[in-house]
Amino acid sequence: MIKRVIQIVIYLQLAGLMTGAAFSSETVLADRIDAGLLKAAHFLVAAQSADGAWRSDTYGCFREVPVLTPYVMSTLYFLEQGGAEGRDAFRRGVAFLIEMIDDDGLIRTGPRGFNFPLYTATMASRVVVLDEKTEIGLRAQKIWLAAARSRQLTEELGWSRSDPEYGGWGFSLGLPRKPEPGAPRGAFVESNLSATLFGIAALRSARVPLDDPSWKGALTFVKRCQNYSDDGKGLTVFDDGGFYFIPDDPLQNKAGVAGVDRFGRTRFSSYGSMTADGLRALLQCGLRPGHPRVDAAREWLEGNFSVTSHPGRFDGEREILRGATYYYYLWSLSHAFARLGLTGVRKGDRTLRWAELMAEELLKRQEPDGSWINVYTDAKEDDPLVATPWAAAALEVSRRVIARDS
Repeated sequence: MIKRVIQIVIYLQLAGLMTGAAFSSETVLADRIDAGLLKAAHFLVAAQSADGAWRSDTYGCFREVPVLTPYVMSTLYFLEQGGAEGRDAFRRGVAFLIEMIDDDGLIRTGPRGFNFPLYTATMASRVVVLDEKTEIGLRAQKIWLAAARSRQLTEELGWSRSDPEYGGWGFSLGLPRKPEPGAPRGAFVESNLSATLFGIAALRSARVPLDDPSWKGALTFVKRCQNYSDDGKGLTVFDDGGFYFIPDDPLQNKAGVAGVDRFGRTRFSSYGSMTADGLRALLQCGLRPGHPRVDAAREWLEGNFSVTSHPGRFDGEREILRGATYYYYLWSLSHAFARLGLTGVRKGDRTLRWAELMAEELLKRQEPDGSWINVYTDAKEDDPLVATPWAAAALEVSRRVIARDS
């Protein structure tokens, strides 16, 4: 029915039979977005298990642990198009996450723990109080947040400010303690920019004061992931203002090595998803628009703006990784631009309405059942329960920007 109404409106508009703001192109696009978000909400609700959790049918690592539950919820909550059905699904998810905490305040992780403990803890700490700040929800938030904060690479885990990993968060299964000299390093113990953004978001959601030491540590790490020179004296051709995933690791930076600068340092290529993450992290850590680092990241995103592919100079054999985090890129980019209050993106001598372009591209790629699926597998976006929350959230942010600008 909705689809038929939209088709009629478009036909009449093209025929010149309707004029005025009530039937503007923005209104038609907004209606199409609402229809797409309704389908996305229905898909996510239908994928919920009877116990209130979400589990993947594609990957085992997303089936036995609760990582997908707060992840899906963090998008579903904002899809008002889902109506009462969506709100009920969200609240059942909250109950599931609260029930994971026992009477002693310990999180029931099971005998093997979580596969993605940082993502799980940070997102759970946010969503359990999004709908209602009940006493039991606030208790759960405190416990989940404590689990996330315990994973920040600071002095408490043996790290010092001179360590490249200092201040951030990573994907370590256990607590990321600094290994003793000569001892082997645990898997994924190092900090990365994506995990750090989620750690920062949890702090911000819990309204941790900006004078808390966690913020200073986080900002220290975030700055280390930016191709930027604070004083300009160390400026090189590689300092384009963009961001990369992790310092000192050629393998984990998806775009690869950019080259060696005049100081003999290996430099990494900036790319879209990480530059959007880095910009958001800078802002959440207290830097404001107009700060040189913030402006440099914004200029990179504007100058390399694309909604059809993931921008950046991907090194040779890494070109195949460009599309792996496409929906993650759009999700982070939409939040970065919205947080800056940008409606138009300057690219060369043109100004592009990014939200409309992003919405059109996302609607074009949406599956008939309301989901999104990436053809690339490296970041598991071929799983519709991974791609859909990223894509739907980006579409919802675009919808709000379009409504604000109309």
